[in-house]
Amino acid sequence: MTFGPDLTLALELADIADAISMARFRATDLLVETKPDLTPVTEADHAVEGALRRRLGVARPGQAILGEEGGEDACSSGSAQRWIVDPIDGTKNYVRGVPVWATLIALQRDGRMVVGVVSAPALGRRWWAARGEGAWADGRPIRVSRVAAVEDAFISYDGLERFDSETAAGRPTDGRLLRLAGRCWRSRGLGDFWSHVLVAEGAVDIAAEPEVSLWDVAPIQVIVEEAGGRFTDLGGEARADGGSAVSTNGLLHEEVLAALR
Repeated sequence: MTFGPDLTLALELADIADAISMARFRATDLLVETKPDLTPVTEADHAVEGALRRRLGVARPGQAILGEEGGEDACSSGSAQRWIVDPIDGTKNYVRGVPVWATLIALQRDGRMVVGVVSAPALGRRWWAARGEGAWADGRPIRVSRVAAVEDAFISYDGLERFDSETAAGRPTDGRLLRLAGRCWRSRGLGDFWSHVLVAEGAVDIAAEPEVSLWDVAPIQVIVEEAGGRFTDLGGEARADGGSAVSTNGLLHEEVLAALR
């Protein structure tokens, strides 16, 4: 199959990332540090992001790069195009040897997400999308489900302890996710990228995260939307920088947002 140059480059970047991250996955001498926000970061996180920055510097000189570990390149802050990289989404899983983690790569053009790649090499899975080119998983096109009732839906979430604390992402929760999950046919805390890409491929109908950063969901937005679903923050805005994330098959979206507000 043939894709446009932006998506082709993003897939090349994912290949580079996979080779680096898999080489250190479950290594007994893996170097792990604690960041100021008390979350872990590994040598693999730094190595992946560094390699992708170097490749983009050659392939797309002058275009902005925002990475979870290295921040944004100040010298390219005026660029209309910005690459957004999370070298390892699910670092806690990576550190413990759990295979549910991925490299997330997105391209934002004039403020709009136009390319997204989620590559989970330990699972042997990869999802990608570009505006007008559809959404794909492992070489086949994907679509969201047609489930139209919450009572028939499969919901996946991040951590109940975060969503059902007194507040999440600055909004009161009062156990609302628990009540929504209780209405659904099935609920599982799959978390991180995994919940959202399963919505895109129709295996899950609802995914919700109360607190996210832009790099956590930048590629998710375009993948879910190109698969026919909806992606918004908890306030209903179709944006990846809103601090929270809700993905659905579209049919359920307004009811889900109403339940979580």
